[in-house]
Amino acid sequence: MAPRRKAPISARKQPQQARSTDLVAAILQAAVQVLEKEGAQRFTTARVAEKAGVSVGSLYQYFPNKAAILFRLQSDEWQQTTRLLHGILEDRRRPPFERLRALVHAFLQSECDEAAVRGALDDAAPLYRDAPEAIQAKASGRRAMLAFMREVLPEAGETERARAAELIKTTLSQVGKHFSETPRSRADITAYADAMADMFCAYLEKAGTLRKSARSRS
Repeated sequence: MAPRRKAPISARKQPQQARSTDLVAAILQAAVQVLEKEGAQRFTTARVAEKAGVSVGSLYQYFPNKAAILFRLQSDEWQQTTRLLHGILEDRRRPPFERLRALVHAFLQSECDEAAVRGALDDAAPLYRDAPEAIQAKASGRRAMLAFMREVLPEAGETERARAAELIKTTLSQVGKHFSETPRSRADITAYADAMADMFCAYLEKAGTLRKSARSRS
């Protein structure tokens, strides 16, 4: 029996005129509202169309199914996170560890500000997480973190830098998800981000020191 083909998750077409752009924006805004209220399990194209005040047929002109809408929301979120990563980590006017601290604070605040939508998107992830589009969307963030590690750990090998980059990226993602599941005050977020940043900086400082010591002995 041939494997079942997954439904497409890419947008059916891109808006070319201002009116079409406004329609897509209205659909996406409605999708966020439905997702926040109903969650991923009760998220449907019919509910989104109703909330946006458009026909289901108009919605289908741009999004072939609910997975495509959810993927667009997730893709937009990935792009936002990637811009955050690049904007902070590539700003060499600031010392590396200052940039890392700024990233931790900005990321954790963002996770808490958008906890409802991000939690629902995580629930919907099986619809698109293995798609080529999803894999490509995540690659840029990994490259930004790896480039930062080359700057922070100049004497380390690529394997060690990749491990450090993945450790920090994964910890940020998983801890941010868990932390944002509970409503937090600004003071709570600041204190938690400070503690995470301290942990990351201590880890990188130790890794750099050990590498320099090993090199001096050789």
